[in-house]
Amino acid sequence: MTFRLTLAAALLGGTAALAQQTDLTIAIQLEPPHLDPTSAAAGAIDSVLYSNVFEGLTRFTGDGAIVPALARSWEISDDGLTYTFHLAEGVVFHDGTTFDAEDVKFSLDRARAEDSTNAQKALFSDIAQVTVIDPATVELSLNAPNGNLLFNLAWGDAVMVAPESIEDIQQTPIGTGPFKFAEWRKGDSVRLVQNADYWGDAPYLTEATFKFISDPTAAFAAMMAQDIDVFSGYPAPENLPQFQADPRFQVLLGSSEGETILAMNNKQPPFDNPKVREAVAHAIDRQAIIDGAMFGLGTPIGTHFAPHNPDYVDLTGLSPHDPDRARMLLVDAGYAEGFKTTLKLPPPSYARRGGEIIAAQLRNVGIEAEITNLEWAQWLEEVFKGKGFGLTIVSHTEPLDIGIYARPDYYFQYDSEEFQALMTTLNATTDPSARSDMLAEAQTLIARDYVNGFLFQLAFPTVADARIEGLWTNQPTQANPLAQVRWTQ
Repeated sequence: MTFRLTLAAALLGGTAALAQQTDLTIAIQLEPPHLDPTSAAAGAIDSVLYSNVFEGLTRFTGDGAIVPALARSWEISDDGLTYTFHLAEGVVFHDGTTFDAEDVKFSLDRARAEDSTNAQKALFSDIAQVTVIDPATVELSLNAPNGNLLFNLAWGDAVMVAPESIEDIQQTPIGTGPFKFAEWRKGDSVRLVQNADYWGDAPYLTEATFKFISDPTAAFAAMMAQDIDVFSGYPAPENLPQFQADPRFQVLLGSSEGETILAMNNKQPPFDNPKVREAVAHAIDRQAIIDGAMFGLGTPIGTHFAPHNPDYVDLTGLSPHDPDRARMLLVDAGYAEGFKTTLKLPPPSYARRGGEIIAAQLRNVGIEAEITNLEWAQWLEEVFKGKGFGLTIVSHTEPLDIGIYARPDYYFQYDSEEFQALMTTLNATTDPSARSDMLAEAQTLIARDYVNGFLFQLAFPTVADARIEGLWTNQPTQANPLAQVRWTQ
């Protein structure tokens, strides 16, 4: 009997050991249009690759802090115009080539070049020169002090790339991160494998597959069947109570940097008229959109700024839901009979579901918005690049990105010399108190100009197998870093 018990215990112990997984299947809603984070605005690229395949000089942690990455330390000159970065040594790209200061110069020069296709090229506008001091040291000379530089260098748009692999980067990403790109099955998944030569701490996982599931019903079915281990940014919040009640799963309710807006084309009539934009803002019922499209998940916003940021100003009172006022403003603007426009929607649930609700709210004040559902690549081409839209709904998941309102050629085409001057001053300011005052002023300016319909801050629910730990709860940037993720049993 003792022998039998011992044998049974040994068999059980062996089974438990075998059950310790080292692979992970993680689902997200959107598929990247390609795999180069330095030449597209699609956040889905960072969702797969940020801190997994590609790394920058600095990086975001899960709580939003900026910490060293490929730059292990740095010094800043007294006048704020020179940053000297000391690089991690012994780093190699996934193709075996050495990472050094020449690659930093190449990456930053490429990002800020005149013909750069980097979606956040403005992040690098204050860099006057990148100088290689030695293989492990690089110097950035600035045109003006920039209090955001270390923050800017943590963005996915600022990751380090190599000239040897740049030609095929959109299909075969080569970085320095803890995981290597293995396979992209278009329309289905991207597979990563552990980088055995990683310069930092080895990840727990040997393999990770990112599955792309756009349909909320399919997301629920895949999760319940445990065909996937994690759904990051779960797209059907109405299902969350069911997952919370099921011991197989854990639900992480996080916040994101996603300012969800009803963007208006400020250069296209009638949205070039501030009264029309104000009318749209008053036609919107934010809470009805949050309740109807997001099942109550989301925080109302009145400007383009994250409510969890200490410098946030609640300006929702400038644009309360007031259909009568909206109709009166349309009369004042010369549109007593209302008007017709387009409402072009990308794939995420907040846009598709929210779009139907917003179209009904606009119809209530006389604005007929014709809905067109676009795939992500179409949206980027028609709306973001082509500016061929009247209205659209999108969540801006980049961190602290109010500076986009200083770009007249940005897709919603807001052009304010006052705002542009304010951003120039802000970028050159390092004093925290002065920066807070300017950020408050910036928030107020765009709210009073009714640049866009400011809707809500996107919540970020993640559903995962209960045995997994190390996932980000919040999204200080759009990313799913997997280096610390592991199975606990």
